[in-house]
Amino acid sequence: MFYFANWGFLVLLILVPVLAIWYWKRGHKNAGALRYSSIKNILQVKNRHAFYKVHGPFVAKLIGIALLIMALARPQSGNTRREFTTEGIDIMLVLDISSSMKAIDFRPNRLEAAKSVAQKFIEGRQSDRIGLIVFAAESFLQCPLTIDYEVLKDLLNQVDIVEEKYDGTAIGMAIANATNRLRESQAKSKIMILLSDGCNNAGEIDPRTAANLANAFDIKIYTIGAGKLGQAPYPIELPNGQIQYRLVNAEIDEVLLQDIANQTGGKYFRATDEKSLAMIYEEISGMEKTEVKVHEFVNYNELYPYFLVPGFLLVALSGLIGLTIWRRTP
Repeated sequence: MFYFANWGFLVLLILVPVLAIWYWKRGHKNAGALRYSSIKNILQVKNRHAFYKVHGPFVAKLIGIALLIMALARPQSGNTRREFTTEGIDIMLVLDISSSMKAIDFRPNRLEAAKSVAQKFIEGRQSDRIGLIVFAAESFLQCPLTIDYEVLKDLLNQVDIVEEKYDGTAIGMAIANATNRLRESQAKSKIMILLSDGCNNAGEIDPRTAANLANAFDIKIYTIGAGKLGQAPYPIELPNGQIQYRLVNAEIDEVLLQDIANQTGGKYFRATDEKSLAMIYEEISGMEKTEVKVHEFVNYNELYPYFLVPGFLLVALSGLIGLTIWRRTP
């Protein structure tokens, strides 16, 4: 990268053509006329040598002046180096895997739709540590906070509906478990994205109490209620192995989910299909941006000596030669 630090001095370069025009006009004004009876001898004169002798000192002086002006403008070369520093955030995905997540108001069902959207959410993050907690009647750590997104996505793919003996919805236990994983984090921002389609009916910890604990550790909770408004088809396996679908009412405790979000500075969302669920994750991703700091370093090399020295020498030598070797006599 080459540039002039004091580029305003370059305006003075206009003096070079001005001086050249002045010199040319002065030469024509002072020129005389000679008559020759024959041009035979004139053709034998070394015209090129005569041109250098007459005009050389002035041309050298003009070049020297141009170089001195460019030296005043401080020509520099520099190499720019940028360093990027990212300050990622810690995100804990908290996913309901109770039996109600088998409802097919989302395609192919609520759980698979939630997993698919979470996969895209993970792919859209950079430099963030993301973990995964699943819950039903109990809460389980599926993946600790990590930046290895491939491992995280693989563990997310393995998530399935809980066995019947563990069925239930322990929202308070899930929040407490996620808080325990985030509380010692040194990240600038710590968030939890909790998705559930039911109401708290299991566990020993009250969800609002757990939310207060999360807030004490500066953990923000975004809550998502997943389920179609009204009734949704739910698959039931008959004794003969056949699957029968029955309409069941949505039992999302929206008041509780709103309270949890409000207590921690987060936000509550309602997803009624896979499209709205995807838009919710996109909105959360947009609100929780990773901070990227750019530090720019430029190493400068001063080049003015390469212009100053030859410029000074040309001006000095042109003056000296004009007064001695190629001095013009009147």
